Amino acid sequence: MHDLESARRQLIDHQVRAWEVLDPRVLDALAALRREHYVPEAYRDVAFADMEIPLGYGQCMLAPKLEGRILQALAAVRTDDVLEVGTGSGFFAACLAHLAGTVRSLEIHGDLAQAAARSLRAAAVTNVQVENMDALCLAEQARYDVIAITAALPVYDTRFEKMLRTGGRLFAAVGAAPAMQALLVTRADEEQWVRTPLFETVITPLIGAATPPRFEF
Repeated sequence: MHDLESARRQLIDHQVRAWEVLDPRVLDALAALRREHYVPEAYRDVAFADMEIPLGYGQCMLAPKLEGRILQALAAVRTDDVLEVGTGSGFFAACLAHLAGTVRSLEIHGDLAQAAARSLRAAAVTNVQVENMDALCLAEQARYDVIAITAALPVYDTRFEKMLRTGGRLFAAVGAAPAMQALLVTRADEEQWVRTPLFETVITPLIGAATPPRFEF
């Protein structure tokens, strides 16, 4: 147990803080939650490494420092309703749930959705609803205070920002490897959004997302 806590503290001090994540609420969430419980058994030994962790189906658990930066940018509070696109392991949903009010998390792969839901139940996280569905098929007019898209959009898709309440925040990584642009999108009013570049990153593209047209010569 001591070794696990030491590894968790090193993750926060040497990876997360070093990437300019200084919000005490975010650091407290990463310290309180048991990341190792969400990592596939074959990768438990690298649960605290500075790397993406494979989950199957070509999907990955985000690197801890990236999770911290996203959480800090979104600045979720207890009254916020959150939509997460891409449940993956369920760990990031647990982080959001620790900071926000309710989290609706969508996962396209049924096996991953079920595994994440089990991990969240085992950790007694009760304010996350995991749904096995394609987020690109959302047709409802629900509004959220925070939206976290944990897979990249090769082309920015405005459908998600339209689901924000006024004052709501959305995180998205836009573009293609080797340099995607992380954006924080804030809804100013019913007709205006402010898109603020945050940093460059590379994450797995969202399944089914639109791609730029190819040029043919």
